[in-house]
Amino acid sequence: MRIVIIGVGEVGFHVAKALSQEDHDIIVMDVDPSKCKRATESLDVIVVEGNGASPRILSMANVQDADYVLCLTRVDEVNLIASQQAHELGAKKIIARLRNQQYTTRDSIIKPEKFGIDLVIHPEKEACSEIVQLVRHSYATQVMDFEGGRIQMIGIRLDMDSPIIGKTVREICEEELEFKFGIITVLRDGESHVPWSDYEFKENDTAYFIVKTKSLESLMVYLGKEATKTNSIVILGGSKIGRSVAEELENEMSVRLIDNRRDKAEWLASNLKETMIIHGDGTDVELLKSENIKDADSFITVTESEQTNLLSGMLAHHLGVKQTVIHVSTTEYMPIVQEIGVGAVLSKNMSTVNSILKFISSDQIETSITTFDEIDVDVIEFSPEPGSKVTKAPLEEVKFPEDSIVGMINHHGHLSIARGSTQLTEEDTVLVFAKSKAVSQLRKLFEA
Repeated sequence: MRIVIIGVGEVGFHVAKALSQEDHDIIVMDVDPSKCKRATESLDVIVVEGNGASPRILSMANVQDADYVLCLTRVDEVNLIASQQAHELGAKKIIARLRNQQYTTRDSIIKPEKFGIDLVIHPEKEACSEIVQLVRHSYATQVMDFEGGRIQMIGIRLDMDSPIIGKTVREICEEELEFKFGIITVLRDGESHVPWSDYEFKENDTAYFIVKTKSLESLMVYLGKEATKTNSIVILGGSKIGRSVAEELENEMSVRLIDNRRDKAEWLASNLKETMIIHGDGTDVELLKSENIKDADSFITVTESEQTNLLSGMLAHHLGVKQTVIHVSTTEYMPIVQEIGVGAVLSKNMSTVNSILKFISSDQIETSITTFDEIDVDVIEFSPEPGSKVTKAPLEEVKFPEDSIVGMINHHGHLSIARGSTQLTEEDTVLVFAKSKAVSQLRKLFEA
């Protein structure tokens, strides 16, 4: 496919990086020379320096032949104009990132569809969805749904009491359990490992499991994690994300929101009827103690300052909060914070990236990618072609790249967790977890 990406900041860069691994023709454009230079040096894409809202620049990039145009600048109005121009020039589908959520309300004067937009992504909404899911799975560092929510990938940090410490993958798989799960990657000392049979688990590993949603509770019992219900949360920051999380959860649990601006706190108090609003500094240890932060089930830090988020998250973790969720803007921080072990970490930029990739992949027959920034592993969906190597022998006899593992198999809607004895058919679709460098070799195994 030909894909044009307008705006190559954090979101545009990571979308281009993921899509370029799939042999698509990618053209990126930006008015910022430094961002264009970064893309030129780091990505296998065509780079155009210029204003993506200009018809002349868009024509230079052959937008009229594009299967997708992604308008991902930081300015909503530029994205709207660029979308309209691309639509008029003949682009097939258009995705736009809009930060102002009023554009998609029912009574909005400006309707995105009038600009030819097929999908609007609100970064704060995407981040809110991830946070809410983490709050509802307070034992996890990351949660992601697949197959319409019937399969979940969940990240668990292994403490010294974990029953799988010292065991190998083979030993775990040989245990007689009433349910099956897959172990797809492990984060250790800042490095991602795709664990094969002899891989042995150690304390402080963060292991990522794939399991049927109906068996999730059984997996938690097996791992020694108490799946307790979240009853109270504290949110630091009345940002769009903070307000959205409060609105989503205030009717099902106790919610407190702290903001350091008095006028903002007063406005929040008048708009969030079921949320207790506190005016104060979230990095003030005495304030956190006076609010009995240690008794909260979750502490969510989503201010506009990632330094404040990191510091307050570490303070809350030190004071004994069961779960901390930290929002960062700099995606490079994510694996580092994950490795420190102070809690779950997410970025609205990466949440946006994955929403875009999911939408594009839903139109593809071949493969689709979900990418993470805290672990160096992608999720790729494959459908074996008739006569391909993966259909001729059980998985354990197929020479898969070392940095890849088959996680889940969908056979006519019936889902199963892959095992070495499993043999694929041309009627299956499978989720494969792999490092980027293994994708091209994997594709050959699924092609005839």
